[in-house]
Amino acid sequence: MLSYFLPQTNIGAVILVNYNKTGCVARHLNHVALAVFSLEKSIGFYSDTFGVTIPEFVELTDHKVRAALVRVGGSQLEFIQPLDSTSSIAKFLEKRGESVHHICFEIDDLADNLEKLEGSGINLIDKLPRPGLSGDIAFIHPKSTGGILIELVDSSGARR
Repeated sequence: MLSYFLPQTNIGAVILVNYNKTGCVARHLNHVALAVFSLEKSIGFYSDTFGVTIPEFVELTDHKVRAALVRVGGSQLEFIQPLDSTSSIAKFLEKRGESVHHICFEIDDLADNLEKLEGSGINLIDKLPRPGLSGDIAFIHPKSTGGILIELVDSSGARR
């Protein structure tokens, strides 16, 4: 933020400057992910209470989860359920119970931005994009974000 005062006019001004040290720009909040014990039960609640459409469920065996994206207005909720007790989602649920797991931002040119983020000292879980439910994704480690797990999805192929 810059501020200055023009003495001859008794006018002060504050100029907000968008300073971005990484060059990575979030274009859209793609989804908020909820870790749940049961997709059917959790999505049933949202359907019964808020009228959301029950989506198709997808097994992501490499992530060891069943997942579904539910459209809510201009964004989505992603529900993730562990496939077995050894998955990271199962461990998350064991520690924290059902709750928000991560937020996902759409960015342009994910691969290039991962290099910029790493070069800026951001701790990445994924140094290269990988396939996910929303498109090509990568995660930023919570150590760099104040404790929040952040997923990035390449806007060119993001599911909406």
